[in-house]
Amino acid sequence: MDPLARRFDDWASRRSLTWAQTGVLAVVIAAAVTGMGFAPDTTGAMLIGGAQLAFVVVAGWRILLTLAPAPAPGDVAPGSDLPRYTILVALLDEAAVIDQLVGRLSRIDYPAHRLEAFLLLEAHDHETIDAAWHADRPDWMSILIAPPGDPRTKPRALNVGLAAATGELVTVYDAEDDPDPLQLREAAARFAADPSGRLSALQAPLRIRTATRTRTPFLDRQFAIEYASLFEVTLPAMARLGLPFPMGGTSNHFRASWLRAVGGWDAHNVTEDADLGFRLWRAGGRLGVIRHPTHEPPPGGLGSWLPQRTRWLKGFMQTLGVHTRSFGSLRWQGVVALLMTILVSLASAAVHAISLAWVTALVLVAAAAGLEPRASLFSLGVLGLGTVAAWISALIGARRAGLSYRMSDAAMAPFYWSLLTLAFFHAFVRLFYEPFAWNKTRHLPDAIDLQAEAVAEPSMAGRQAA
Repeated sequence: MDPLARRFDDWASRRSLTWAQTGVLAVVIAAAVTGMGFAPDTTGAMLIGGAQLAFVVVAGWRILLTLAPAPAPGDVAPGSDLPRYTILVALLDEAAVIDQLVGRLSRIDYPAHRLEAFLLLEAHDHETIDAAWHADRPDWMSILIAPPGDPRTKPRALNVGLAAATGELVTVYDAEDDPDPLQLREAAARFAADPSGRLSALQAPLRIRTATRTRTPFLDRQFAIEYASLFEVTLPAMARLGLPFPMGGTSNHFRASWLRAVGGWDAHNVTEDADLGFRLWRAGGRLGVIRHPTHEPPPGGLGSWLPQRTRWLKGFMQTLGVHTRSFGSLRWQGVVALLMTILVSLASAAVHAISLAWVTALVLVAAAAGLEPRASLFSLGVLGLGTVAAWISALIGARRAGLSYRMSDAAMAPFYWSLLTLAFFHAFVRLFYEPFAWNKTRHLPDAIDLQAEAVAEPSMAGRQAA
């Protein structure tokens, strides 16, 4: 294995802080305790001022990203003389959507003789294995059983697939994905247009079909808008600035040689996608985006949304811990990107509900007392600036993704953001007693596919009768 890969092998599995991390944390805590003990007013003012300054910087960063133009429509590689492509799909407890998944992947427009796909299944998951064997799979789609072992995570299964992959290019899809048929051709064209060979990974936009779920419209719409802001605004802008970014867990495309050079996916990181973007950057790779999207359903109600978001935030904590152990190969661009994505996501999640509660209490207490709310105009201005920056990003992202963005969406957004605080504290607790547990969300066939089948069946019956 490459020395760089060995260096990253146990990063997420290591649960202790390095001496440097311990020292920095001890100094910060000691300074805060000492300051509050000897000069509480001055220390408190400094802490509040520092937090406000951080809010302003983050808001300015978000506004800066919205100024970047949308990526131009990507060219697609024509013909059949294309690099060999491997598709990896890690599946667990997904028997209900196997036929839907196989049908969607079968529509991919890529030469069959240059394509291979592995459905990566767990040995104990007999229901999904049986469904996969009975599915009408194309010749280039195979079943690969991951041997029993720990941790039982998606990245571990992906590493099993990577070991068997023969493609020059590799992509990852999830069970619920509906990728654009031309996505692989666009990615192949982008990699071919990079003579340096440093372009190591490409991220396709993920777009949420809110029409596929109707029982939880609030969560569905907010989740879709959140994705639009991330995949249509933030990641394209960061790619344009030449910065690394946390990749999505699906529809990312890699040069197989770069994946192997960094040791594949970290099996112990529950957001292996976020970690891998920065790991490729450390190794000297570059990240980009493509335009042909992948559509997904929203996770559904709070019972599905909360475990998924808890896992994401727990994985962000792991990733932050991993990549703050050493800054040398991260370089200043990587440090900025890490702080403005991973750290800001965690900090924002931690304070959203607290900020909303503070503003609400301020208004209600003042109203009950018949007084005007008393608060620093600067403090309120900072919160307002951050909110407006998020709204602008959501509006632009929604338009690029083909979604409407209504005043009601903007008004309800703070309540959605507040739910992130609940997920944050769930994640923080689980980081200590269940660091590598994978919160799995089962998927059901999408309504859009069920409707298509309902239309197709009477049509088929009519042809048979004729």
